[in-house]
Amino acid sequence: MNFSGKYQVQSQENFEAFMKAIGLPDDLIQKGKDIKGVSEIVQNGKHFKLTITTGSKVIQNEFTIGEECELEIMTGEKVKAVVQMEGDNKLVTSFKGIKSITELNGDTITNVSWCSELAAPSA
Repeated sequence: MNFSGKYQVQSQENFEAFMKAIGLPDDLIQKGKDIKGVSEIVQNGKHFKLTITTGSKVIQNEFTIGEECELEIMTGEKVKAVVQMEGDNKLVTSFKGIKSITELNGDTITNVSWCSELAAPSA
């Protein structure tokens, strides 16, 4: 399955608690909670380019499945991580006590992220 495409956030659950747990300041959390971000993904085999635009903030990351990379996260910090593929439609990333699963179903992408300070969501 190819992840390439442009996807707009439709809903966010537990956004404020998650952002607070990863260290985002309250003023940025309040600004960001009602902004519907857009993610653009370009996939070429195992190589991905991801651009996330939230209001005026743009985060760009590139990674290759199974290889260590440096990712910029929502706080602006850069972290080392390895993105893995589960099946043909899930990307799984873990870093600094945070786990993120991005799942593609048809033309919809669902991203679930949680950190060790918050309970994992029930699927």
